[in-house]
Amino acid sequence: MEARLVIRGDGQVKGFDYNETFAPVAKMTSVRTFLAVAAAKGRALHQMDVHNAFLRGELEEEVYMTMPPGFYTSNPHNVCRLHKSLYGLKQTSSQLFAELSSKLLEYGFVRSYTDYSLFTYKKDSKFMALLVYVDDLVLTGNDSSLCASFKQYLNECFYIKDLRALKYFLGIEVARNSQGLFLCQQKYALDIIEECGLLGSKPVESPMELNHKVAMATGAPLHDATQYRRLIGRLIYLTITCPELSYALHILSQFMQDPKEDHLEVARRVIRYLKGQLGQGILFRSDFDLQITTYCDSD
Repeated sequence: MEARLVIRGDGQVKGFDYNETFAPVAKMTSVRTFLAVAAAKGRALHQMDVHNAFLRGELEEEVYMTMPPGFYTSNPHNVCRLHKSLYGLKQTSSQLFAELSSKLLEYGFVRSYTDYSLFTYKKDSKFMALLVYVDDLVLTGNDSSLCASFKQYLNECFYIKDLRALKYFLGIEVARNSQGLFLCQQKYALDIIEECGLLGSKPVESPMELNHKVAMATGAPLHDATQYRRLIGRLIYLTITCPELSYALHILSQFMQDPKEDHLEVARRVIRYLKGQLGQGILFRSDFDLQITTYCDSD
């Protein structure tokens, strides 16, 4: 059984007990680019996790808390001053990222200016790239011994859990073979279908009907719009590996403020489409030449 001391962050005062409360997280564009380049270059992908991540950051502010239960002193007015962050503090994620990035910069990594969660290391012909998403880390490089040495360094600075080859990251399943890197969100999609009670529904062949008239819907407003907003938000995350949903969700997201019953029915059709497409995803090919092709609609 694991016991933790948790602080009540709701009593903190901004400007006194904390300043920044957020940590940069990797953009999905960066994640896909990171994986695509690793697949094209044939580089291994290593996944790591910071154990008890929110206990690692050094506090810059003076933060005090009452004595924890079971701790007795002669003076009932005594308090504890925190030097390290605790679970519940508003700045824990921010302090973790600050501590982690400082250790990476000391090692020789350089932070990307387009995405602060991406760090690169280059020495002679050796190269490494690290992607940070709060306490989840993905590492790739062209030298296995250098990667092993770096993981040992991280483990000395923090307690790192080495999850070895990348298999599952941010709800995305990752599989690798000779053709390349395959990304899929099958489990995530199944959770959405089950939550909506459509596991037994009949699949459809397209996310949205041809010549739809969603904008002209005149049905009754939804009693609770939260359900619709949550569903559309979850479906938008699926476009990482299901880009064919982009148009339908672009239309449905226009009615987040005042959704109607008709809009919810169209969203449920998207889910029925997903039911027939489970296991579909995107493939980053190993023979990709890393040349970007763009298309423009002339009109």
